[in-house]
Amino acid sequence: GKMQDGNMENSQNKAKQQDGAAAMEMQPLKSAEGGEGDDKDKKKSNMHKKEKSVLQGKLTKLAVQIGKAGLVMSAITVIILVLYFAIDTFVVNKKQWLPECTPVYVQYFVKFFIIGVTVLVVAVPEGLPLAVTISLAYSVKKMMKDNNLVRHLDACETMGNATAICSDKTGTLTTNRMTVVQAYVGDVHYKEIPDPDSVPAKTLELLVNAIAINSAYTTKILPPEKEGGLPRQVGNKTECGLLGFVLDLKQDYEPVRNLIPEEKLYKVYTFNSVRKSMSTVIKMPDGSFRMYSKGASEIVLKKCSRILNAAGEPRIFRPRDRDEMVKKVIEPMACDGLRTICVAFRDFNSSPEPDWDNENDILSDLTCICVVGIEDPVRPEVPEAIRKCQRAGITVRMVTGDNINTARAIAIKCGIIHPGEDFLCLEGKEFNRRIRNEKGEIEQERIDKIWPKLRVLARSSPTDKHTLVKGIIDSTQVEQRQVVAVTGDGTNDGPALKKADVGFAMGIAGTDVAKEASDIILTDDNFSSIVKAVMWGRNVYDSISKFLQFQLTVNIVAVIVAFTGACITQDSPLKAVQMLWVNLIMDTFASLALATEPPTEALLLRKPYGRNKPLISRTMMKNILGHAVYQLTLIFTLLFVGEKMFKIDSGRNAPLHSPPSEHYTIIFNTFVMMQLFNEINARKIHGERNVFDGIFRNPIFCTIVLGTFAIQIVIVQFGGKPFSCSPLQLDQWMWCVFIGLGELVWGQVIATIPTSRLKFLKEAGRLTEKEEVPEEELNEDVEEIDHAERELRRGQILWFRGLNRIQTQIRVVKAFRSSLYEGLEKPESRTSIHNFMTHPEFRIEDSQPHIPLIDDTDLEEDSALKKNSSPPSSLNKNNSAIDSGINLTTDTSKSATSSSPGSPIHSLETSL
Repeated sequence: GKMQDGNMENSQNKAKQQDGAAAMEMQPLKSAEGGEGDDKDKKKSNMHKKEKSVLQGKLTKLAVQIGKAGLVMSAITVIILVLYFAIDTFVVNKKQWLPECTPVYVQYFVKFFIIGVTVLVVAVPEGLPLAVTISLAYSVKKMMKDNNLVRHLDACETMGNATAICSDKTGTLTTNRMTVVQAYVGDVHYKEIPDPDSVPAKTLELLVNAIAINSAYTTKILPPEKEGGLPRQVGNKTECGLLGFVLDLKQDYEPVRNLIPEEKLYKVYTFNSVRKSMSTVIKMPDGSFRMYSKGASEIVLKKCSRILNAAGEPRIFRPRDRDEMVKKVIEPMACDGLRTICVAFRDFNSSPEPDWDNENDILSDLTCICVVGIEDPVRPEVPEAIRKCQRAGITVRMVTGDNINTARAIAIKCGIIHPGEDFLCLEGKEFNRRIRNEKGEIEQERIDKIWPKLRVLARSSPTDKHTLVKGIIDSTQVEQRQVVAVTGDGTNDGPALKKADVGFAMGIAGTDVAKEASDIILTDDNFSSIVKAVMWGRNVYDSISKFLQFQLTVNIVAVIVAFTGACITQDSPLKAVQMLWVNLIMDTFASLALATEPPTEALLLRKPYGRNKPLISRTMMKNILGHAVYQLTLIFTLLFVGEKMFKIDSGRNAPLHSPPSEHYTIIFNTFVMMQLFNEINARKIHGERNVFDGIFRNPIFCTIVLGTFAIQIVIVQFGGKPFSCSPLQLDQWMWCVFIGLGELVWGQVIATIPTSRLKFLKEAGRLTEKEEVPEEELNEDVEEIDHAERELRRGQILWFRGLNRIQTQIRVVKAFRSSLYEGLEKPESRTSIHNFMTHPEFRIEDSQPHIPLIDDTDLEEDSALKKNSSPPSSLNKNNSAIDSGINLTTDTSKSATSSSPGSPIHSLETSL
């Protein structure tokens, strides 16, 4: 893309060199290593596919632990069954192994093996990945209705742990419907739109021309769609506000644009984050030039030397006049939460024609026409949404390019800051001054002193936003690592959106680059949608925990029943097919039922757990063990005295191919009934008493529970030998259901036991500190390497060794060639991202760490030679960085495939 657009962008090189931040738009923060750049870009785009999220990491670890325990239990079960049978048959009863008895013995051993496999199948929680996928997919689908378009599934769960949100102001916290409400024209400060007759005709004409011409021609005010509605604003909202001001003055901007169409504009200096202004030059009929300029009032006013007076004539505008104007006009407007824009112009002679590329000279000596105050009302739902965030333990910070007084006023209206609180509101320059040392380098210790109290960052550049996000994430000042969400809409916000744990791009105002760098797209550009994302994120964690609570209870009970029954009675009370049905209930159906619970506002009443929240809390462990004790007690009671209770034949010690017994069918049916009612208990994981709360808001749950109950009736009554079931009488069914209902009563008993008293309970499903940190955070350039990639790396090493040999053979030729490059300086290389962000007008340099492709000994031998060697003076015109207009300093000696004399590729070129 960069190479194709090169010709167009070449014409803008000089403007872009003055615009360091604009350079960021087209270049990633870390330049790729030589020719592998394209491959690395592809790898980075696949990072989300490769790396495991925190939740997946915890679940994988837990599943492996449970699987290992299940494997041990199943192996022990088989060994005990085989030994028990062998000792009982051949030692106690002293039978001989006769050839004709071999098929019978083999059948016994196959039966024991099937029991062992059944225990293993029940123990291994293969439903965990399914539960995660279902929960995330369900959440993503529902979040779309809440105006959250999720691009990366893991962002959904991460948002549940968010501890900080760095939000833009315009369009996110505010409505982004700009309206001019105050103006300073002709030495008069109007608190409302002035009457057109009170404005001098000359000033009015200049004002209309300046706004109509010095705006994007795609920006328009269209009639309302519905009668009585507000006019539609199309294009840049600030420019729409200014065009609306022209219409309020009973003027029309269309005739001006028709007179001077877009193709007749002589020169345009587009708006960017460094200039904070936009200027357009037109050619007058007499051959002279006029430039109209608009931008942030305090910045444009510094470039004004004159101002139009009450008669519409220019008068001298001294620095002390500017200071007085700032104090009496701009600051009061800003304190009312208004964005202040200054509109100015300048006339140039036709000969000699000015040097339009010398921007500093062109954008000076302006004449101020007016200063307007634009109101962007706070969205009505935002204050409540921010209150919910603060109640949920999430700190909201506003990062905006607006004036600090405007930003502070809006922050107070939103509820981000409250008078009397200990907080910081900083401008970008002051923020940079505080976080950098004498050398201009960013220090984490300095950021740590600022970010905990920082609530508003005004007049900030995208670089400042990235620095703040990185500083908060890298901070070790607090016990738990901060999980940061960031909103962004501009191309320059890409690095910050990438760096953040969750990046939110604006669906309406956002650029394609911002959307590509984001994890979630807000389709309505509304802050309250972020709060819904937090709710869904926390709900994902809770859904997985609910499923785990249910599944582990079934796991423990089924494995212990199968193991104990096999050891005592030489047969499992729960048969193989029955166990598979139980496995289906607890894996597939339960994951569907419990992972589709809708979120509630109650999720926002608790503080975030951070990234290392345990999947199984101590309360959940209490519930799991408590219900397991109830179920095991009743199943063993039925196993050993059930035949006496129901006055039926015992199913224990039955021959090999005996028909299904009523005794074992009752045990199986009671076990399933207990699981069904325990599924209702599993809906609550924080010790709540009302387990039926909101149950009818989840029709999937109700359908699955009732459907499972219906299938269980069919299996018991009509399953016969395949399911090892014998039909039960109505009274036997009533007892099974009654014991199952006891689960709900027992759940209330467990809820009354305070968890704090049970000191022996431990949490589970927590990652260690080393496992918790994702790989890309330890080293942003290192991706997960699978076995295939390792093999590829080995091949690369062999290739480089071959190149090294070629280099050694033709070192003499290289020595002669080095004289061609004498006298050229080797550019300095910087390795830290912060070093090239020392000033807003930064330069992007090669920041890739040096990875030697040849032996270090060779480098030492060549060091003297390399001091004299340097890259050729003429750079390749097709270089994408040059074509993009990006001010790059390329350290070719550190590029993997550069043609510098010290590299193996150069040697290969020479030999060829």
